[in-house]
Amino acid sequence: MDLNGKTILVTGAARRLGRAIALELAGAGAHLLVHHSASDSEAAETCEAIRKLGVQAHAYRADLRKHGEITDLFEQIDRQGPLHALVNSAAVMLSGDLLSVSEADWHATIDLNLKAAFFVLQQAALRIRRAGGGVIVNIADISGLQPMPRFPVHSISKAGVLSLTRVAALALAPDIRVNAVVPGPVLKPDTMSEKRWRSFGQSLPLQRTGTPGEVARSVRFLLENDFITGETLLVDGGNQFVAS
Repeated sequence: MDLNGKTILVTGAARRLGRAIALELAGAGAHLLVHHSASDSEAAETCEAIRKLGVQAHAYRADLRKHGEITDLFEQIDRQGPLHALVNSAAVMLSGDLLSVSEADWHATIDLNLKAAFFVLQQAALRIRRAGGGVIVNIADISGLQPMPRFPVHSISKAGVLSLTRVAALALAPDIRVNAVVPGPVLKPDTMSEKRWRSFGQSLPLQRTGTPGEVARSVRFLLENDFITGETLLVDGGNQFVAS
């Protein structure tokens, strides 16, 4: 798909990885719909940066854990015109012990990472199909392939996102392609020291951590290549080969 002039929704786009993806796509000439949950100032700054690239940007606030707010979000989007692509990026990563996970802990992760990903994809697909077809890219996580005991519910949610990608690729073909990107270590956790972050990068086959821009360019590749669907693209510096 030629991104120039297309309208793309990126969830969780106000900051961090979602912001990098939105800016990369704007650089390709796409108009961006910037979703966020509670980052009004960051969303405004992201939209301003996008507009400086010569394309349109609109910010939308919604709690995607609530199905009604997903419906409201897409009703607002409908007023902007046709939708051509979705990048499902909004997520949360919470740690915990498997034997002490509560129902509230479960919903805190599953309701955003998996339930919201499903229903946002559903609503976006209806509109993308109406516009004549397009592309969906889900942002997954290495934990969906290599379970992380310290992040049990997160691992389950991201395995679900990978399954959702394959199911949707079959169900929506041929007019909508669906793929997933699995980012590796591209953003240092706030609780990790710089020294430990560098050491972790040196333990990878490529001997460094990545950048949000490298993930964003991979998303763009999957949006633009018209003969790829149902694929999971790892952008992790070889992290999948390192024992957890």
